[in-house]
Amino acid sequence: MARSMSAKNGRASNRMHYAGGYYTEGNTVRKIEALPARTRQERQKTGAKRRPARQRVVRTGLSIDLPFLFMLTVAVIATLVICFQYLCLTASIDAHMDQIEALETQLENLKTENDALEQSIDTSVDLNYVYDVAVNELGMIHAGKDNIISYDKTESEYVRQYEDIPKE
Repeated sequence: MARSMSAKNGRASNRMHYAGGYYTEGNTVRKIEALPARTRQERQKTGAKRRPARQRVVRTGLSIDLPFLFMLTVAVIATLVICFQYLCLTASIDAHMDQIEALETQLENLKTENDALEQSIDTSVDLNYVYDVAVNELGMIHAGKDNIISYDKTESEYVRQYEDIPKE
């Protein structure tokens, strides 16, 4: 039997090949099993024929039966449906986030515009003009000490809005 050549360094390895596999050869290793010595004569006596190399197909035992195939198909379809729904949900969330950002930008613009309008209203009212019109055109006067009436309410702590003012 020939030694197998190593692909890395081109040296012969300590493994010998036989039909059933490999065994290790060397001066420090004991042979646990001897090589099966089947000669041509022994094969002829038992009637065993040697098959050509292309007929030596190693079966791995991986056969797919119908229930397993059905289960695998259902699992793949379920996975694809879940992935599609996830992508649709992600796209929907992104669209809503963009819409929220646009509305927040619009709100900021409206707040800025509102503040500017409020400032312009506050500056457009001239209090001196209002006083002049009230005193000269409408005949209003400042209240004097004789025009201000104050009273103490002793019954309760709060004031009723529509109660009559006492005469005293």
